[in-house]
Amino acid sequence: MAPDTAHPNRPRLLRYVLLSIGWLSVALGVIGIFLPVLPTTPFLLLAAACFARSSPRFYHWLTSHPRLGPWIAGYLRGQGIPLKGKVYAIGLMWPSIGLSCYLVPLPWARGLMLTTAVLVTIYILRQKTLRQPLHKQS
Repeated sequence: MAPDTAHPNRPRLLRYVLLSIGWLSVALGVIGIFLPVLPTTPFLLLAAACFARSSPRFYHWLTSHPRLGPWIAGYLRGQGIPLKGKVYAIGLMWPSIGLSCYLVPLPWARGLMLTTAVLVTIYILRQKTLRQPLHKQS
């Protein structure tokens, strides 16, 4: 693999770690398209962030991909998150957190999970709502 010309001062190990996390996130995001309990958009956003810091080529590939790009395009352009995406993310997150809190008896872990869920919910709700549909009907 050729040295990264876009990030010449980035340590090689950090670049490989970011690339690995990015590709794992792409894989989980794709699985999330078909598996309703696994969210797609957060994984693709994480992949985009990792690729932006490690490989401009993979970042461009992801953001311009005909199937994956539309999931994150509005957010990356600062236009917001589709209402369906907000409802889906929050609607799946809370039952998952509830089940996790039920299964994990440690009070500190429950507190951490609930605090994280509240903060993520606030973050999602504060984002602009993209008024166009995520995918165009053909």
